Amino acid sequence: MTSLQAAKRTHYCGEFREEHIGQTVVAKGWLHRRRDLGGIVFFDLRDRSGILQIRINPGDVPDDVYEQLHAMRSEFVLAVSGELTRRPEGTENPKLPTGNVEIVAHEVEVLSPSKPLPFQIDEYSHVSEDIRLRYRYLDLRREEIQKNFLMRHRMYQATRGYLANNGFVEFETPILTKATPEGARDFIVPSRLDPGKFYALPQSPQLFKQLLMVSGFERYFQIARCFRDEDLRANRQPEFTQIDLEMSFVTVEDIIETMEGLVAHLWKECLGVDVPLPMARMSYAEAILRYGSDKPDLRFGLEIEDLTDIMKSKGCNFQVFNKLVKEGGVVRALCVPGKASEFSNMQLRPDSKFSQQVTRETGIRAYAWFKVNEAGELESSISKFFDPEPLAEICKRMNGKPGDIIFLVANEKAATAAEHLGRLRLLLGREMGLIDEGLWRFVWIVDFPAFEWNEDEKRWDPLHHPFTNVNEEDLALFGTDKQGEVRSLAYDLALNGEEIGGGSIRIHRSDVQEKVFSAIGIGEEEAQEKFGFLLEALQFGAPPHGGIAFGFDRMVMLMTGTDSIRDVIAFPKTQTGYCPLTAAPSSVPERSLKELKIKSTMKKKEEEEKDKE
Repeated sequence: MTSLQAAKRTHYCGEFREEHIGQTVVAKGWLHRRRDLGGIVFFDLRDRSGILQIRINPGDVPDDVYEQLHAMRSEFVLAVSGELTRRPEGTENPKLPTGNVEIVAHEVEVLSPSKPLPFQIDEYSHVSEDIRLRYRYLDLRREEIQKNFLMRHRMYQATRGYLANNGFVEFETPILTKATPEGARDFIVPSRLDPGKFYALPQSPQLFKQLLMVSGFERYFQIARCFRDEDLRANRQPEFTQIDLEMSFVTVEDIIETMEGLVAHLWKECLGVDVPLPMARMSYAEAILRYGSDKPDLRFGLEIEDLTDIMKSKGCNFQVFNKLVKEGGVVRALCVPGKASEFSNMQLRPDSKFSQQVTRETGIRAYAWFKVNEAGELESSISKFFDPEPLAEICKRMNGKPGDIIFLVANEKAATAAEHLGRLRLLLGREMGLIDEGLWRFVWIVDFPAFEWNEDEKRWDPLHHPFTNVNEEDLALFGTDKQGEVRSLAYDLALNGEEIGGGSIRIHRSDVQEKVFSAIGIGEEEAQEKFGFLLEALQFGAPPHGGIAFGFDRMVMLMTGTDSIRDVIAFPKTQTGYCPLTAAPSSVPERSLKELKIKSTMKKKEEEEKDKE
């Protein structure tokens, strides 16, 4: 081992300050950038703590080392020894914490060379994500990405510290477990020792954390890995991390209060932000009606209003809306204050760029609009279909002021109209610059319906999962035509239009669990097959309990201000579930399939096609 390789570094690159001037120091890291200036060679040395300038004067290092400097390129791993000095006046770099000092090198050693890079570490904006993920170990060297993972690290530590100080016990639950229906498709793992049978990777630790409550531990937490084989989006991955918690002998209020403390602690420790408590709270029905979403972004207004009753009036002769309303549909609207002048009538035509964007991002196929003129009256190509009285009522309901523009959407289903207008609200908020990106707006959504109607299967499905408890006074609605009105004891926490956590009080009584299973079409035999171990445990003195899970990756994404969850996961998959770094998923040797007693249908198809040839 060479001398500098064995030498202990005295400081990380980003730690050097003026108080260290005059010391003989050792630094190690990656060559970030090199500059040759009239014989003097400068280069920036980088490690995870920051960047430090190194100066090499001719004659200060052996001639052979000086000659080697010109062959060094970005990302060579170097060790440097020399004296820390103040930079000459006028050459300081105020953008760097180390910008007032530099090392005048006496020794420089290459610890590891680097091949030419597929992209420059400090020039990445034009590099495609596929290339970045293919060379993820290089992408992770970038300061912007490293900041994300240092934030993630702080989140881990702050989470564990808060929960340990509040009586929670950390557990690990099985990764290889039983397949249970929890709302998404399971990843299946074949068993070699029991051919023809399979494990599943957990969608969440739901059943095990309930068993830990039956076991008497009272407060459980886990920073858990979860797996769901579902179609991916920017904010979804097939494997992800969540802060998973469960508590015994608690109410909804107890859980919300404790979790608000956790979230406030994380934002204070990681961002230095004081989160006002208690957080806002809103019913599911109110959130859908006012914002068109169960995870509303409260950083801006544009609340949705229901105009269905006005459209039923005799003074409304707009047949497109009339027909829908007569058939039980709804008309909903939102008002964008002071933005009428930004839309010409041409821009609002169905074939305009704006309308096409609305169609693409919201699913709205047709909408209507009014502008409020200087006289406070509504103007539009459809105004002629309305008498003055309903027009005035619309303007009053929408609190329209001169210069405002009002958008209307009609649909045969209230839920669809709300969803479309919710997306339009977000689109307009973004495009019109109405969102204050510096705000943090948390809101609890409560009073969720317990069930939603599955039109394809003609059955009721649980809105959350089948272990969610229901409002006790709604038990009488089971099995009636009002079953859709049953309220669950579920709650979600939303932040700036993203759901960051969700949970519920669980069912701890066997009779209630049987009612829920029956309501969603799970019979006694199926229930025993899929959940028998939990149902049995509930018969041995199960305490009332409830919990929540926070999307850890999503919270880090919001904290770091990145748009993609892939920027806060060390080795993520693409939106097709592919890993460009390892080329996973990949085929496995035929021998491995034989050991598992598995016959590949793809292999069989290839053989059949070969036989045909």
